[in-house]
Amino acid sequence: MPAINIEDLSEKDKLKMEVEQLRKEVKLERQPVSKCSEEIKNYIEERSGEDPLVRGVPEDKNPFKEKGGCVIA
Repeated sequence: MPAINIEDLSEKDKLKMEVEQLRKEVKLERQPVSKCSEEIKNYIEERSGEDPLVRGVPEDKNPFKEKGGCVIA
C-alpha cells in the first residue's frame, strides 16, 4: 500500500479517514490498565531468569568482552 501524504488530502478525505480509524478502534476489546499491568508484571517476572540484562552474560559467551588491555606507562 503506498504512503499517503495527509497534507495533499481534502478536508473531507481527512475526516473520512478519521471516521474509518474510529470505527476500527471502537471494535477493539478494551481491558483495565490494572489488569494489563499485572499481566505484564507477571510475564516479566517469569522470564527474568533468562534475561541477560538481569542476570548478566557469561564471560565465555560475551562477544563484547575486552580482548586485551591498554597500558600507559
